[in-house]
Amino acid sequence: MESNVVWLYDLLAVGVIFLLGFICLVAMRNVIKLLIGIEVLTKGVSLALIASGYLQRNPYLMQSVVITLIVIEVVVVAVALALVVNIYRRTGSLDIRRLTKLKW
Repeated sequence: MESNVVWLYDLLAVGVIFLLGFICLVAMRNVIKLLIGIEVLTKGVSLALIASGYLQRNPYLMQSVVITLIVIEVVVVAVALALVVNIYRRTGSLDIRRLTKLKW
């Protein structure tokens, strides 16, 4: 019974974190803030994976999956930040509305 209650709290925390990341993606127009929103979303997914591993009594497998997810996430963020630097050099702004000027 206790693991189901803990699972519900974890699920609630995952929902709140995921919702905050989604709101950040929808509401923000700054590219850096969009990247932060993506990071928050992936942290919610990581917490969901850890919580599901705890519920299935196999947390070590989910921890290894989350570590792999974190490594992939770091690479994606590094490439995205390099693109942000190039966007800023081209447009002088980080607003996504100004990206229409980057057409071929």
